[in-house]
Amino acid sequence: MRFGLFVPQGWRLDLVGIDPADQWAVMRDFSVRADQGAWDSLWVYDHFHTVPAPTEEATHEAWTLMSALAASTSRIRLGQMCTAMSYRNPAYLAKVAATTDLISGGRVEMGIGGGWYEHEWRAYGYGFPSAGERLGRLDEGVQIMKQAWTTGSATLDGKHYQVDGAICRPLPLQDGGIPIWIAGGGEKVTLKIAAKYAQYTNFDGTPEGFTQKSEILRAHCDTVGTDFGAIVRSANYNVAIGSTEAEVEQRLATLVERLTPHVGAEKAEAALGAFRDLPGVGTPQQIIEKLSVLKDKGMSYGIFYFPEAAYDLSGIEQFESEVMPALR
Repeated sequence: MRFGLFVPQGWRLDLVGIDPADQWAVMRDFSVRADQGAWDSLWVYDHFHTVPAPTEEATHEAWTLMSALAASTSRIRLGQMCTAMSYRNPAYLAKVAATTDLISGGRVEMGIGGGWYEHEWRAYGYGFPSAGERLGRLDEGVQIMKQAWTTGSATLDGKHYQVDGAICRPLPLQDGGIPIWIAGGGEKVTLKIAAKYAQYTNFDGTPEGFTQKSEILRAHCDTVGTDFGAIVRSANYNVAIGSTEAEVEQRLATLVERLTPHVGAEKAEAALGAFRDLPGVGTPQQIIEKLSVLKDKGMSYGIFYFPEAAYDLSGIEQFESEVMPALR
């Protein structure tokens, strides 16, 4: 199994209490530490407003961070889970990603999806088109990016996007262009897009959900004539780790305490639904056992989020020393 790590960037209220002038230093130092360690990749979110509710707290922009991290690290791969296609013209996005790939020395991953956070869509003037339109844009946008990265220009007269000889020079450093991760588990459309274009997927990380999505992806690969076995299947995991179950509960309680002043007690408590009883929560042995089940089902790349990462590295250190060696 390979291991990715989310950078605390504010979207999940994981930089509160840190002066905005100091937040980049926190993110940079965190990333340099990961770069010098055993992690395979670093990840940012592509969002503008915080969750579980929009607040006045910081949310740092994804591709600005990607470029800064590219210049601040030397080994670790860099991705977004995931960029919303409609937030940027795809020819422009291809150019941004290619430049970032050069800055990084060829370490960029393109995580891409249809987008879902309606509040920020409308706030930024993007409207909120139907899921079908958002996914149509995803399909056409990926075509444009792949063409730009392999030929140096892109032309497409599509339903959603029209580009005519959009030049993308220099090309990304990576042969064949930047690897594409299609994020999302929509069974009729998103997974079919993944079957057509993706080197990586990212979807439901529970045993039942992962199995179901994998079989649907396999069927789409059979339909479009691509190799299911060549697609790396990944999932994201929120982590609350402790030597005892009491320590795990204390981590979750600390998270609720941090969120409550900003979103209220009800939303803060509800946020624990993304943690409890899921594979990233428990003692090291419990997490190893749960992730081993997923590994046996073909989940070969986990991307992990530690909500306390900007303030406390003890959970990450325990994960690094006890969980990762058992699953590599």
